[in-house]
Amino acid sequence: MGYLLGYDLGSSSVKAALIDSGTGKTLAVATAPEAEMDIAAPRPGWAEQDPEMWWENVKQATAQIKTAGNFNLADVQGIGISYQMHGLVIVDRQQRPLRPAIIWCDSRAVEIGERAFASLGKELCLTRFLNSPGNFTASKLKWVQENEPEIYSKIYKAMLPGDYLAMRLTGEIRTTPSGLSEGIYWDYPNQTVADLILEYYQIAPELLPEIVPVFAIQGELSARAAAELGLKPGTVVSYRAGDQPNNAFSLNVLNPGEIAATAGTSGVVYGISDQPVFDSKSRVNTFIHVNHTSSAPRYGVLLCINGAAILNRWLKNNLVAPGVSYRQMDELTSQVPIGADGLVILPYGNGAERTLENQKTAATIFGLDFNLHHQAHVLRAAQEGIVFAMNYGVTIMRQIGLQINTVKAGQANMFLSPVFCEAFANTLGARLELYRTDGAQGAARGSGVGAGIYTDFKEAFIGLEPVRAVDPEPQKTELYQTAYQKWLELLKIVTGKKL
Repeated sequence: MGYLLGYDLGSSSVKAALIDSGTGKTLAVATAPEAEMDIAAPRPGWAEQDPEMWWENVKQATAQIKTAGNFNLADVQGIGISYQMHGLVIVDRQQRPLRPAIIWCDSRAVEIGERAFASLGKELCLTRFLNSPGNFTASKLKWVQENEPEIYSKIYKAMLPGDYLAMRLTGEIRTTPSGLSEGIYWDYPNQTVADLILEYYQIAPELLPEIVPVFAIQGELSARAAAELGLKPGTVVSYRAGDQPNNAFSLNVLNPGEIAATAGTSGVVYGISDQPVFDSKSRVNTFIHVNHTSSAPRYGVLLCINGAAILNRWLKNNLVAPGVSYRQMDELTSQVPIGADGLVILPYGNGAERTLENQKTAATIFGLDFNLHHQAHVLRAAQEGIVFAMNYGVTIMRQIGLQINTVKAGQANMFLSPVFCEAFANTLGARLELYRTDGAQGAARGSGVGAGIYTDFKEAFIGLEPVRAVDPEPQKTELYQTAYQKWLELLKIVTGKKL
């Protein structure tokens, strides 16, 4: 029997999954740590994590996998990596991090990206990069250059979080075209590294890693890493992708018209196009999808709101009684009618929001009536508010030409809530299909493709079937649309924008 091992490096935890390479059956899953990983905020709007913490949790998750069924991990045939997108990890020549990683929800580089967008010109940026430089990895690296010159002078390579994890596994520093595109390091018309942005930011091209394909042998497990993880030296790392492209891959979302969604810490809808489309205000972003080729181009259009399950977690920690579970919170939510009796919540408050043109908007509660509303109303308004914020982004995606008829999602996080699923399907007006898979399992399947164990994508996804589907219901759709319009009016007031 052979195995495939997948890691999903998130900002809350590291997940691992072991699957049988022959049957595609998931044999074991693990999550580390038990509590969520810390995110440091030395200043307002900042978000940092220690890369060493990631590695320690990779080791813990691997140990859990091994003991879950007394598996012989020497039989692992390939390792795949999924990782939190848009982060920045910088290392010296000894491959030691020079500072904490600046992660995806950190807002410190917003103004740097906006200056670049204005200086280089909107048309040039959207034509060449399909995005504003915004608050992406290249702009974060420029922030280090401007604000921490002593550290910047010691940089050997600047990486994404997944590149760092692959480095710890193999000792090799590499990246992928998909990864470079998410950092706004990619020139789409020329299909090469975006020298234009590097020149503007005065970033030496040598700071970027060597490029390898998403599905390919990207390195072999070093003796040191193998000893720490209990794996076989020489095991190939054969797949690497950002969490949202990988989530789409884990749901077999690979072709135009197919849509994937997640609602973990952030809320994301990710759609596939065969055209390099872009939003003129860069409120949704276009990256290279995992299966992109020059002959069959595939682009992933991503909308992200920073506040999804993080809002639900805040409510759990600060509003409900100790010991109340998320499932119990969902039960309370179901006791309140659609629209939460007029209570409205904007689920922002976790950094600059791309769908709001990188505006920093605090979470807002509107319409609170002390004689009517109680705890369950707040919980319901929060779940609806997350859905409505995602739907606002979906409206932008539709405006640039994406078709959204069926959405696939893993049965996890907010999609475990029946109310959230109902609100999602009826607000978007699309069928929602839920699958029992996750990013770690997708990364494991991806490693099978990259290692040549699977001959095509169809073979990699045998056995992946929906466990539940939620269809829009006309009466409920009307009620949700009414509630959404009220939510949208509040958003206009708070942001001062014509939406």
